[in-house]
Amino acid sequence: MERIVLPDGRTLEYLVEGPPGALPLVLHHGTPSGAVRFAPIVDSALRHGLRIVEASRPGYGGSTPHPGRRVADVAADTAALLDGLEAAHFVTVGWSGGGPHALACAALLPGRCAGAATIAGVAPYDASGLDWLDGMGEENIAEFQAAADGVQPLDKFLSGMADDLSRVTADDVVAAFGDLLSEVDKRALTGGFADYLAESTRYAVSAGIAGWREDDLAFLADWGFPLTDIRVPVAIWQGDQDRMVPPAHGHWLAHHVPGAEVHLNPDEGHLSLIANFDAIVENLLAHITV
Repeated sequence: MERIVLPDGRTLEYLVEGPPGALPLVLHHGTPSGAVRFAPIVDSALRHGLRIVEASRPGYGGSTPHPGRRVADVAADTAALLDGLEAAHFVTVGWSGGGPHALACAALLPGRCAGAATIAGVAPYDASGLDWLDGMGEENIAEFQAAADGVQPLDKFLSGMADDLSRVTADDVVAAFGDLLSEVDKRALTGGFADYLAESTRYAVSAGIAGWREDDLAFLADWGFPLTDIRVPVAIWQGDQDRMVPPAHGHWLAHHVPGAEVHLNPDEGHLSLIANFDAIVENLLAHITV
């Protein structure tokens, strides 16, 4: 794990792997999570000649909390990190809670971000015509209802979950995710994937709940940029069997991200969709000009 001091004095921790002169693939992790290495994703990036970069968002792991942050704030943090890596341009992928952050980079860093992809990314909370909670598993419904009620109810809810999550193992993952897992996602939890999810879940709460709390509040607030500002190639990937981020979110984004290429997969869920990472990266690179 490496660290950089941002212009405002905060510390941002990150992982980086691949040739120093290669085009960076900035990966935005889900919620809750952090910069945790997952070999299949890293290997895919390297096979495509990319340099993978993943930072823990503020409040996760060793990244300084940033109370009140908005989704848009990730753009400045990403730009500072890329400055430190001496990288002029990049592509970005956001999974789940990382989806909005990838879209923020696409909208707010158009001179540097050459293209973006979201994998089961959430839509804005105030999205017109979207019932945001409909189709989510009961754990997510309870979590985001607490977030809608304010900081104190959310703190109480997340604190009640954090102790158990801090000890979760690969054998516990299915039980820990409960109603959030469709059958296809349960089947995807084999071998190293279950180990990775357990590790990333433990790491998500290793420094407390600040990162998780600020993610949830940022999703429900104004993201800080209009989707109509996006002018770079964007691909939306969504599984119809997703109970963490229901397919309606992907459908909504498909109609509201300008020029988005849409990949709606009827037989995939939230976790199983990651098995398509090679295709996602290949598709992203086929649409960019750097």
